[in-house]
Amino acid sequence: MAFETWQPGMILTEARLASISPTWQDWTPTWSTSTGANTPSLGNATVTARYAVAGTLVSFRLEIAFGATTNFGGGGASDNWRFSLPVAAAASQLIAGIGEAQDTATGGTPSSARVPLRVRLENTSTLSLETMGGSTGAAGGYAATSAGLIDAVTPWTWANGDMLRVHGQYEAAA
Repeated sequence: MAFETWQPGMILTEARLASISPTWQDWTPTWSTSTGANTPSLGNATVTARYAVAGTLVSFRLEIAFGATTNFGGGGASDNWRFSLPVAAAASQLIAGIGEAQDTATGGTPSSARVPLRVRLENTSTLSLETMGGSTGAAGGYAATSAGLIDAVTPWTWANGDMLRVHGQYEAAA
């Protein structure tokens, strides 16, 4: 049963409860770029992508731990990453959630540097991720090498073991 606003006189049934009670389920996001060139691939990355729909509200969670065979696309700062949404959105929006990027590089940087992210809906079918606070807004004083929308070199050059974790909500298309 599709979602329907509660009306006077409606009878509470199992089907009605199911239509208003969100159930979390998996989705497989497609990873692309803003230009469609230099397409990245997940390879052996570990991906957890879950969403729930309550009426027209879509809640989502996306976590990616990149693997040794992940291809980050190599498009540079002009070819930003995009991930497909589980359900079409009603409209684009500048803030649809928050999260973090984690750099597990060793050497001159902390072994677990994190940068806060903002989830943006660039259109009704994909989300992109943007660093918050510029290149110095990272937790623990870690300075990212670049700021802006996430791509193969922003906020750093991505590598095996690096992670993305985001969650958010948006209005589904009618």
